[in-house]
Amino acid sequence: MTEAEHRKPQSDEARSFYDSEITSEFAVPDGLAMPRGVGGEPETTSEFAVPKGLEVPQPSTAEPEGSAFNTPRTYSARDAPPAFTPATGIPVVSLTKDVPWQDRMRTMLRMPVAERPAPEPVQKSEDDAGPAVPRVLDLTLRIGELLLAGGEGAEDVEAAMFAVCRSYALDRCEPNVTFTLLSISYQPSLVDDPVTASRTVRRRGTDYTRLAAVFQLVDDLSDPETAISLEEAYRRLAEIRRNRHPYPTWVLTLASGLLAAAASVLVGGDLVVFVAAMLGAMLGDRLAWLCAGRGLPEFYQFTVAAMPPAAIGIALTLAHVDVKASAVITGGLFALLPGRALVAGVQDGLTGFYITASARLLEVMYFFVGIVVGVLVMLYVGVQLGARLNPDEALSTGSQPLWQIAASMLLSLTFAVLLQQERSTVLAVTLNGGVAWCVYGAMHYTGEFSPVASTAVAAGLVGLFGQLLSRYRFASALPYTTAAIGPLLPGSATYFGLLSIAGNDVDEGLVSLSKAAALAMAIAIGVNLGSEISRLFLRVGSAGKRRAAKRTRGF
Repeated sequence: MTEAEHRKPQSDEARSFYDSEITSEFAVPDGLAMPRGVGGEPETTSEFAVPKGLEVPQPSTAEPEGSAFNTPRTYSARDAPPAFTPATGIPVVSLTKDVPWQDRMRTMLRMPVAERPAPEPVQKSEDDAGPAVPRVLDLTLRIGELLLAGGEGAEDVEAAMFAVCRSYALDRCEPNVTFTLLSISYQPSLVDDPVTASRTVRRRGTDYTRLAAVFQLVDDLSDPETAISLEEAYRRLAEIRRNRHPYPTWVLTLASGLLAAAASVLVGGDLVVFVAAMLGAMLGDRLAWLCAGRGLPEFYQFTVAAMPPAAIGIALTLAHVDVKASAVITGGLFALLPGRALVAGVQDGLTGFYITASARLLEVMYFFVGIVVGVLVMLYVGVQLGARLNPDEALSTGSQPLWQIAASMLLSLTFAVLLQQERSTVLAVTLNGGVAWCVYGAMHYTGEFSPVASTAVAAGLVGLFGQLLSRYRFASALPYTTAAIGPLLPGSATYFGLLSIAGNDVDEGLVSLSKAAALAMAIAIGVNLGSEISRLFLRVGSAGKRRAAKRTRGF
């Protein structure tokens, strides 16, 4: 018998004795009875198991409690804990009445939603629940549409929309403005569903009287002492839409002619040039109205409007009339250059609304190309007919300062009429335009500074004075700045560039057009910089620090 066979038990009694000898230390000792689990469950349990006798009620919803779309059981909107205050504190924002609502709303829009100062909660009964959220958002979008269609900057449109929502106790709202689309989203709390609405701007029209009325409506809504119901706000908004323009069509045509005539005097024109430029601009304005009535796009309207002044200037040259045809054509260009859209586009870009700024500047480019096409067609026809148009002809500017100051004020006055401004603002913007030309003439002709630097400084003063006047009257700054930059528009540089291109001197023409673009950018940046200086240093009705985007340092 081997050693293995010797160790193996040979009977049941021996086998039982053998098994009891090799049991584990985790075996249950003899005499200790342990209850067996029901249904063959294992006797060992997890530490995460619920003890017997403790019953946890299960939620009645189909989704588990841990779902992101399910409200926690321990949360109560009425008994919500106080908001968390960061260690750095919450910046103090002045909400007093003497601060313009533009500054208040602009400051709060740059803050995160959780850090915005909220008004004291008012206990309301169940019957007085306030206006419906969708109706408030609809009123907000309609007001924003009027402002954006009137040429207001995207930042001020967002501030106005936020002011309307806040006046009806909708604090957790986020407006968003692009070139043709307005949207706003409101979320009562982090556990409630947001409500979002949008509106598209289909048509645009220049009416600063309507723009001022909308600003007054927003000012009344944001005033805590003036309780305006939602129905009253809708009624006033409907009246603003129905209001007719303050100036009839024939006044606008006459103003367009006087604007071109005043611009021709600025570049050295005499009485014959004054009349010729006036007739050309009036004819171009009537042709543009005819094209608009037939539904043609604005590109073709600008092209058609630019042809009559150029045609009259060429006709005078062919008739051997001793006048400066260049002054006639330059005066006609002043009435067409889109200075308002250019200033608004650059302002949107400088304030961080790059999509809207790109769209506005693209619109300006299309308008400018339309003007270029109209003038180039007539100049090419004149060159083929033998008209002697000298691209090197120097316009005698700066020789008659008193006449030119008067012409610059007339230009600003007629520009204000074309923009449909209120009669109470016409005098202020006329004086502002005269001051701008005086500064430009003193720097460029007397001090011999470069035209770009002189234009930028003059436009900066226009923006500064316009912002001060708007803050004094709690209104928009556009009626006080847009018409005042009219004398600074680069009409002569544009004309000489187009004339050089028509004479096959493309290099010289591109240089002159580049100078015109530099002057236009100097105007837009100067106006915006003057407005920002008034907010930065003068502290007239400021509402605390306006947060801006930090510099990215290139990455």
